[in-house]
Amino acid sequence: MTTLTPDQRLRQVRNSIHDTESRYNRIPGSVRLIGVGKVHTADTVRHMVELGLGDIGESYVHEAIAKQKLLKDLTVTWHYIGRIQSNKCREIAMQFDWVHSVDRVKIARRLSEHRITETPNLNICLQLNLQHESSKRGFDSNDIDQAADEIGHLPRLRLRGLMAIPRFSDDFDEQRTIFRQVRVVFERLKARGHDLDTLSMGMSGDMEAAIAEGATMVRIGTALFGPRPEYPNPG
Repeated sequence: MTTLTPDQRLRQVRNSIHDTESRYNRIPGSVRLIGVGKVHTADTVRHMVELGLGDIGESYVHEAIAKQKLLKDLTVTWHYIGRIQSNKCREIAMQFDWVHSVDRVKIARRLSEHRITETPNLNICLQLNLQHESSKRGFDSNDIDQAADEIGHLPRLRLRGLMAIPRFSDDFDEQRTIFRQVRVVFERLKARGHDLDTLSMGMSGDMEAAIAEGATMVRIGTALFGPRPEYPNPG
C-alpha cells in the first residue's frame, strides 16, 4: 500500500471536505478543518502547520503545552478537545483559544474564573452525549437548555456551539441520524436566543455524514497524521 506524504494527506482531506460541501449544498469553505495532533510529535505537527494547517486540536493538557512551547514561532489556533479535569481548568483556560468539550456547568465556571482578562474571550462548545454512553461525558437533551442559559452569561467565555462524539458506526445513515439530532438541539438553543455558529462534529470515519448535517468544524487525526503512536496518556 502506498504511503502518502503529509502534503498529500492534507490535500486529500481538504479535497474531501470541499467535495462533501458541494455534494450537500454547503457554502464552499464553510467547514473548518481541525487537525488532531494528539500523541503525535511537535515536529509532526509543525510540518503540517507549515503546509498550511492553522488549527490544531489536542486532548492531553501537558502534552499540548509542551508542543505549544516548541511551536511558539508559528501562528496556530489551539483547540482543546479532550476530557476536562477540574484541576486542569487553569492551564486550559490560559493556553487555548477554543475548548470544545465543556461537559459540566462547574467546568465552565472554572474556565471563566481562570481566563486572563487581558486575553480575548475563550471560545467554548458544550459537549452533547445524546446516546448516553457511560464512557463519555456531556449534556443530554434534557439539561442542555438550562446549562447553556447559565454558561452563556459567564464572563470571559463566548459560547459558540455544540460538540459531539457519537458512538462508532460505519453505517452512513446511522451516522447522519445522530448528527441530525445534534443539529436539532443546536437550532433549539439558537431559538432560545443563543448566538451560536459552531457545530464541532465529525472525525476521520464519519466526516461526510457530519458535514451533510451541518458541521462547521471537523476534527481529523488519522487521515491527516496517520496512525497514532502508542504510548501512555501523557496527561
